[in-house]
Amino acid sequence: MSRWSPQPAPDEPEGLILFDGVCVFCSRWARFVIDRDPERRFSFTAIQSELGRALAERFGIDPEAPQTNAVIWNGRIHFKSDAALTVLAQLPSTRRLGALRAAPRFLRDAAYDGIARNRYRIFGRTDACMIPSAEDRDRFRA
Repeated sequence: MSRWSPQPAPDEPEGLILFDGVCVFCSRWARFVIDRDPERRFSFTAIQSELGRALAERFGIDPEAPQTNAVIWNGRIHFKSDAALTVLAQLPSTRRLGALRAAPRFLRDAAYDGIARNRYRIFGRTDACMIPSAEDRDRFRA
């Protein structure tokens, strides 16, 4: 069993996405989900927030150098490609992409890790976490 295999998280909010709030790519991921989630099933917390840091530490993510995003779904926390594909499988416009979970995790996560390792260099980094719009502010937890 991999360190990044889904873990039980029954006491955590369903649909909560943990992301690197200073990563431009990761913030765009949050915006991508918001724009495609008309049912508002997902909420967000940046790893840099108090809640995000506590969740990261609880589940073995280094909050100073996060290697993964995560999502709480069906009482479990999912990491890396599992997290992304779990979210995509729930969004009406990307539901079919959830079928990519049939590919072996070690291959999916190798691709995920390549992007994660280079995300600041390729996409950039900000000094502060993204600020959600007024209509989306209630979807962010601190």
